[in-house]
Amino acid sequence: MTETKMAYNSKVILFLLFSSNLISAMDRFVINYGIVPISKEFHLDATSTGLILSIFFLGYAIMQIPGGWLSDKFGARIVILISVFSFSIFTGLTGVAWSFGILVFIRFIFGIGEGSFFPAGGKLIADAIPEERRSKAMSVFLSALTAAGIIAPILATSMMVNIGWRWMFVVIGLLGLLFGMLNWFFLKPKAGTSGLNQASFSSRPVQKTTKGSIKKMLKTPMIWALIIVSFSHGFISWGLSAWMPTYLVNERGLDLLSLGMLALIPGVTGVIFFLLAGYVIDKQKHGREKWIGAISGIGYAMLVYLMFHAKTITGVIIFQSLIPMFGGTLSVIIFSMPLKHLSQEIAGTAIGVVNLGMQIAGFLAPLGMGFIIDAFDGSYNGAVWLLTSFGIVCFLAFVTLYSSGKKESLIGEHAPIVPVTK
Repeated sequence: MTETKMAYNSKVILFLLFSSNLISAMDRFVINYGIVPISKEFHLDATSTGLILSIFFLGYAIMQIPGGWLSDKFGARIVILISVFSFSIFTGLTGVAWSFGILVFIRFIFGIGEGSFFPAGGKLIADAIPEERRSKAMSVFLSALTAAGIIAPILATSMMVNIGWRWMFVVIGLLGLLFGMLNWFFLKPKAGTSGLNQASFSSRPVQKTTKGSIKKMLKTPMIWALIIVSFSHGFISWGLSAWMPTYLVNERGLDLLSLGMLALIPGVTGVIFFLLAGYVIDKQKHGREKWIGAISGIGYAMLVYLMFHAKTITGVIIFQSLIPMFGGTLSVIIFSMPLKHLSQEIAGTAIGVVNLGMQIAGFLAPLGMGFIIDAFDGSYNGAVWLLTSFGIVCFLAFVTLYSSGKKESLIGEHAPIVPVTK
């Protein structure tokens, strides 16, 4: 890693990426708790409830590849700024929806606004963090999702009890605008940087990402294996995230405040397992990730099955708290492998392509589970078997994954590096 690349203040960048990802996760996670009073107010069945939970991910998925391409072409900073301000505004607007149709429309546009944030964040990590630390950096970035799992339940349930679900979304939207301002003022290159890394902070076009390079990337077996794993992992993750609050209230008899307090436990373990996964994976030789991923897929499936079949609420929470051990590991592997195995200039596009699978699953999982729950007369048994089967798909995709262990340059050599001015 050259001096120019490390001229960034990487700690500031990781803090801003973590905090922005935290508020973006808050914006989308609280709907999983807000949906309980929303479904009662709008008299929704399980299928309509699933549509509200899913439609965000359709918009989000649409922006994955364009968001990555824009980050590669114009730099990550401008894409991150536009995304943070956009999703904050539409979070606030969720609170003023007056009908089912309007709520669905707002959540769809909300997804489009947020969709480019994650690939832009991945691009920034590729530009600012040395290769041997990128899994750890990605684990910090991703751990914001589980940190939101700690904050969102208690915040959402407390706010809904005290100010109602509408004002909850307005307040969180205003908080997102504050984080947008922090990025505006502080997401900048450290004084004295120049050359290649400055591009991620610039709004000027940078090194060209050609159609040929994207085409070549899509012919890479690793990318397709990661898309399959991303979709399968996403189906389990978003399916659980969307339906666990409703399941715990309707099937296990929890009230909203108890739900919020108990959800803190898997949130805490999730942060720990994400950070631990990043540290462990960075220590592994190239090629070993596939075997860690394969084991994680089997473990994922087993814990999901055991959680839904636990006899007591204590058992449910214990298994739910262990699930991030495997889910977090899969996430870190999925999103760090492109940063380590593909050339830096296409990092944003690669992350967008891989994350597309997860976000398509995010659209299909809540909707599909709602449909299956209705089809089984309110029983979750069919949905549980569906989630379990996707853990097996993760295992098979990793077992059959081939990687040479060499970084593939898809668009040519780097531009000359300009030394840092002392």
